[in-house]
Amino acid sequence: MLFRWIQAVALLPGTVLIVVPTVILHRTTGSFSVPATDSLQLIAALVIAIPGAILSGWTMSLFIRFGDGTAAPWDPPQKLVVRGPYRHVRNPMISGVLFMLVAETLAYQSIGLGIWAAVFFVGNSVYFPLVEEPGLRKRFGQDYDRYFENVGRWIPRLTPWPQPTDDADGDA
Repeated sequence: MLFRWIQAVALLPGTVLIVVPTVILHRTTGSFSVPATDSLQLIAALVIAIPGAILSGWTMSLFIRFGDGTAAPWDPPQKLVVRGPYRHVRNPMISGVLFMLVAETLAYQSIGLGIWAAVFFVGNSVYFPLVEEPGLRKRFGQDYDRYFENVGRWIPRLTPWPQPTDDADGDA
């Protein structure tokens, strides 16, 4: 299971957060050093990146622990995961990655990275309704339909969705 998780992280968030930004920075600035000109921007970047990293790590661990799978399309969860942040919003993992992309944009003061963050968000905004959600509906049926109707794609609920099958560790 650990290998599956490492593979999914390396290929998905690793590509989005490391490989593509490295290429962008190399092509636009030729440098990978964080500009030290504005410490307030660096602090803001950390304030955004840390919750993004925690959120992404938490959601990935939920897929492994309770979904019997990973976030990777080739190894999707076998069980619908509606725990922790998934009780508030349907795509918290992508939100966490987007927070980290915005943090990179601030830290590197890079318009190219800002454009990449926007492309990433728009791409996922198209991919989810066209590909992922129909696949989830097919795999999980009425359970996913109820979840879909009660939990937003990007805008979190203020209170956790009290799904009918909640158990004592529903917020795990």
